[in-house]
Order: sequence, then structure tokens, then C-alpha cells
Amino acid sequence: MTERGPYYILSLDQGTTSTRAFLFDADGAPMRLRQKELSQSYPQDGWVEHDPDEIWSATLEVARGCLAHGTDAKSVAAIGITNQRETVVVWERASGRPLGPAIVWQDRRTADFCAALKAEGFEDEIRARTGLLADPYFSGTKIAWALDRYDGARAGAEKGEVCVGTVDSWLIYKLTGGRVHATDATNASRTMLFNIHTQDWDDTLLQRLDVPRACLPEVKDSGADFGTTADEVFGRPIPIAGVAGDQQAATVGQACFARGMLK
Repeated sequence: MTERGPYYILSLDQGTTSTRAFLFDADGAPMRLRQKELSQSYPQDGWVEHDPDEIWSATLEVARGCLAHGTDAKSVAAIGITNQRETVVVWERASGRPLGPAIVWQDRRTADFCAALKAEGFEDEIRARTGLLADPYFSGTKIAWALDRYDGARAGAEKGEVCVGTVDSWLIYKLTGGRVHATDATNASRTMLFNIHTQDWDDTLLQRLDVPRACLPEVKDSGADFGTTADEVFGRPIPIAGVAGDQQAATVGQACFARGMLK
């Protein structure tokens, strides 16, 4: 197979309760699957957290498992990532050290903040710019909460020394050995900070939620170039060529390509 050039696609699916890796052949047929359960913690009522290092180690384990048993990384043309969308990770740019737990999409700790945004009438601005409601489900208020409470997070974020992102950003950073801090538009659109009309982080929303632009990832199209994996990850660099949040990825997977089609 290697004589024909890269033959496989490695798909990483980092979900809320487990992490999976699939190996597909050039015709799109699934060849191998590996899965590892992911633990969750509930430190207070309404709080849900993951360990970012566990997310990474599980992803690495299942990915390498798919490439075991005679499948060489040289046969992999590209990697695609899909992920739980609104979950927030905060880490040091230089070291990759998480500054606190990942705050999971179900988490409700910022409900009072969202209620205050509604009370002041700011939800109309949020809806007009993002298409979303002021709700703790989305990442923006989680990010603001973490920056104010994780040690050194806000000062580092303002200097660009701290990275903030959804799970796709965390995995891209780790896979590339810290070279790339990026996300795709589907994940960015669920943060409550991304202007869906300009396709960029929105300065009005960043200012109101007090989130420094310097800590946020570069937003790319889902099919853009997200860099290549560091040599130590799989033994050779593999391009990361596709990223999409889990629900949007499933919509594409179920062939909802025409306007008006729903999943």
C-alpha cells in the first residue's frame, strides 16, 4: 500500500464520555477503531470538568492504537479532528501545562453571569453577532470565569503567554508540539465570541466579556491546513487537514449538503 503513497485517513473523535480514533482507507471504508472512556468530575452542583492531560493522553493512545499492527504512519495521508464543542481549556503557551480543569459544555457555573447579560439587554447584541443566546452552555462566559480564577491566567492571556481554546485547539496544539494554536469556524461559532458575519472574533463581545484577543486561537476554515504533527507523536509528520465540531461533522457525515437539510 505504501507504494501507492499515503492511503489512510486517521480520524480523531474527542467526545464528552470517550475518545475514539478511526482509520479509514482511501475509499472511506473503516478499517480500525480504538476507543477509551473519559472520566468526568463534578466538584460542585452544576459544575462538570475534564482533565485536559487525560484528554490528550487518551487521544494519543487511541490514535497510536489505530496505527499499530503493521500500519505505518507513512501510509496516513492526513488527520481529521472532531470534538465536543463548547468545552474550554486554558494552558501555558510555552510549556503546554493546563492552568486548571477543562470546563465542560454542560457546566452551569456561569448562569448568574449570563442572567446579568440578559438583564442589561446585552443578549440582543450577542444574538445579532453570533446567532446564540446568553447561556452558560457556550464557551465565552466559561473563558471569562477561568481567566479570573486560574492562577496567572488573566495576566498571561493579556500578554499572549496563555492559550485559551476549545478541545480541538488543545489537541491541535499538542499534536503539533505547540507550534499551532488554531480552531475552525464551527467550533469558534459556539464560543459566543465569534462574529458569524465578519468570520472573526468580535471586539464588542471580547470587551464585554473581558476576554483578551491575544489568548484566542486563529480561526480557520474546517478544511484548512492546521499544520503537521510533531515527529515524536507518530514518528513522522502527518498533516492535520480537517477540523469540525461534533454536531457539524455529523451533519456532513450524514450527507446534509443542501440548504435546509437538518440533522
